[in-house]
Amino acid sequence: MTKHNPSNERIKREYFIYLKAANGRNEATVDAAAAALRRFEEYTKFRDFKQFHTNQAIAFKNQLSEQKAQRSGETLSKATLHSILASLKKFFFWLAGQPGYKSRLKYSDADYFNISTKDARIATAQREQKFPTLEQIKHVISVMPVGTEIERRDRALVAFTLLTGARDSAIASMMLKHVDLEAGKVFQDARDVKTKNSKTITTFFFSVGDEIRAIVTEWVQFLRNERLWGNNDPLFPATRIIVGQTRHFEADGLERKHWSTATPIRQIFRKAFSCAGLPYFNPHSFRNTIVQLGERRCQTPEEFKSWSQNLGHEKVLTTLTSYGEVSIARQGELIRGLGPSQAGSPAGVSDLAKALAQEMKRLDGQS
Repeated sequence: MTKHNPSNERIKREYFIYLKAANGRNEATVDAAAAALRRFEEYTKFRDFKQFHTNQAIAFKNQLSEQKAQRSGETLSKATLHSILASLKKFFFWLAGQPGYKSRLKYSDADYFNISTKDARIATAQREQKFPTLEQIKHVISVMPVGTEIERRDRALVAFTLLTGARDSAIASMMLKHVDLEAGKVFQDARDVKTKNSKTITTFFFSVGDEIRAIVTEWVQFLRNERLWGNNDPLFPATRIIVGQTRHFEADGLERKHWSTATPIRQIFRKAFSCAGLPYFNPHSFRNTIVQLGERRCQTPEEFKSWSQNLGHEKVLTTLTSYGEVSIARQGELIRGLGPSQAGSPAGVSDLAKALAQEMKRLDGQS
C-alpha cells in the first residue's frame, strides 16, 4: 500500500523550508503542518496535490469531524479541527502560487478548509485558565524533600520558576552566569537561553517571599562554592543516570550538563504537586499566578508596565489578553463588591484604564 507520494514529498519539503526560512516559524509549527498534511494525504490515499479538488477538502472535513481521539476515545475537539484545517488552508493557499500548481489550483480553493463560523467561535473561545494560587505553590515548595542533591535541585527549580516567571525551556538552558544574586535579576540572553521568539529579557526577582528567594540563593551558592562550578555551567543540571548493582538504570547525583528538553522539568513539577496532595500545574501556569499577583499589587500604569515587561512582554495588552483573565471566583467577588454607593474608581485604576485605552487606539491606528 502506498505510504507516500514522491511529488508531494518534494513540494512539502519546499513548504517546510518556506515556513522556517521565510516565515520564521519554529519546529513545533512545522511539525503541526506536517502532521496535518499527513492526515490529509492518508485520507486521499496519497493522491498527487496537483489532482486536488475542493470536494476532497469538503469530504475530508466531514470525515475529520467524526474521527475519535486516541487517548479519550471521543470525537476530536473543535479546537483540534480548527488547528488541522487552518494548517491545510495555509498550505494550499501557498501551493496555489507555486510553479506547476498555478494552472491547477486557485487561491480560493484553500477556503474550502474553513470550518463553520459557529465551530470557529467554539474553537477559539477564551476559557478560564487553571493556575495555582501563590499559597498553593509555597505549600508545594515547603513540603519538597531536600535530603539529596537532586531533591535540592528540584525544590530550587520550582522556587526559581515562581521567583522569575521564566518559561521551562528557558530555565532548562540557563547557566549560572545568567543569575545575578546581588542585583536580584536574571539575564535571559537569547544567545544562550532558549527564550520565546529568541527574545533577550532582563527579569528582576518578583516579590513572592523572602523564603523563595533564599532557596534560590542557597542553590546558586551551593553550585558555585561547594561544587565549584563556573559561569558556563548549567543552573539546573541534568540527573546523572548509571547502571546500578541491580543492573537497572538509577539516578546518581547531578551531571554537569543541561537537560536537552524541558520535559524533565514538567515531570519534577508533576511529582511535586502530587506529593503535596494538589492537582498538577505545569511550569507555565506560574506565569498566570504572577500576572494575577501583579493585577492586585500594581496601582499605576508604570507599575503594571514594569511587571509586564519583567515577564518578557513588550506590550501590556499581551499580559492582559494572554494571562490577565479574571478568575470566575474573583469576578464574582469584584462584582458583588461594586455596590451603588461607589461613585468612582481609585486614581490608579483610572489612570491604568486611560493608558490602556490610549494603547488600543494607537494599535488600531497602526493596523
